[in-house]
Amino acid sequence: MMKRLNRALLLVIAFATLSGCASDDAIVMSPVPKVNSQFTPTRDWSTSIGSGVGQFYSKLTPDYAYGKLYVASRAGLVKALDPKTGDTIWETDLEKDSTARLSGGISAAYGKIYIGSENGYVTALNADTGKVAWQADVDGAVLAAPATDSNLVFVHTSRGMLIALDQSTGKEKWTVSTDVPTLTMRGDSTPVAQGGAVFWGTASGRLAAAIISQGQLAWQIPIGIPQGSTEIDRLVDVDASPLILGDTLYIVGIHGNLTAINLRSGEAMWKRKYSSANNLATDGSNIFLVTDEDDVVAVDARSGTKIWSNDQLKHRLVTAPVVIGDYVVVGDAEGYLYWINRSTGNFVAEQEINSSGIAVPPVALPDGYVVITRNGDIKKLTLPE
Repeated sequence: MMKRLNRALLLVIAFATLSGCASDDAIVMSPVPKVNSQFTPTRDWSTSIGSGVGQFYSKLTPDYAYGKLYVASRAGLVKALDPKTGDTIWETDLEKDSTARLSGGISAAYGKIYIGSENGYVTALNADTGKVAWQADVDGAVLAAPATDSNLVFVHTSRGMLIALDQSTGKEKWTVSTDVPTLTMRGDSTPVAQGGAVFWGTASGRLAAAIISQGQLAWQIPIGIPQGSTEIDRLVDVDASPLILGDTLYIVGIHGNLTAINLRSGEAMWKRKYSSANNLATDGSNIFLVTDEDDVVAVDARSGTKIWSNDQLKHRLVTAPVVIGDYVVVGDAEGYLYWINRSTGNFVAEQEINSSGIAVPPVALPDGYVVITRNGDIKKLTLPE
């Protein structure tokens, strides 16, 4: 069976397969846009979390909860930081005989934080002390952050399994299995729970739903249909996390559609042809996404009508978008952070954070935001008033 491939490798293979390595068809990273920054954020503090995630594929995103900022490195170092000062409140090292390969997380709930690993383990740590509460073997890489609801921790593994674990003990309560094609993207959809159901995207191009109380698959809705003559053309992974806004669920996949689904009827309200493996963001009125070509797009949440599209970051390996105040914010592989007016799509500001690159979007705090780079640098920044 072919190994899962990260996004950058897929771009290389797609180029070689479809163009025969012709130089005039090469995928070229756009230059850094020239932005006349209207503001410069203030750096409150900086610290580090070991060696970060390096150049490995990882969506190991920090989480803010219980008045603390939780961060982790791929090698297994986990810290709780004071968001005001950056001081370490506690730290725990999960590395044993070899690297812990942390990759899925961090999620905070029930007085604990939950982190998954490529080694197939989910670890729960006490949120106040960092002491390990339990560790569960889920027999599959955990590349997506766990989700929580109804005293359960939902874990989506690379084997296509959605596993519900007891939040207090880590004991498995139920498992739902979905198909995994021979060739897939390296990434998995983070589940979202609401209204007694849990929703997630699958490697076979579907949105799945399970009934939490029964642990049964309720339905699967196609988001993308395999098309084309090559295996890469036929990739339809839904790696983005579902986004729920009121009674509507939004989901997007590779070579698929951005789809709005009415949660009461289960019917698609609208579909638009967008391809993406990144999570979506919203300001309550619009949906923001980064496409597989790294265009940043805004669409109306009610109708799916395109509001604007910014194509100046093509192939810069842009992070998922996040809404901070009046801006849509994304980072890129060369360590630049971009601030985009969420009404117009125009750049407002740009900062070079760290040349190692940014793999995950900033995390909002009550009085600012935090950016973490691939080499483990952590910076707390605030916007000028």
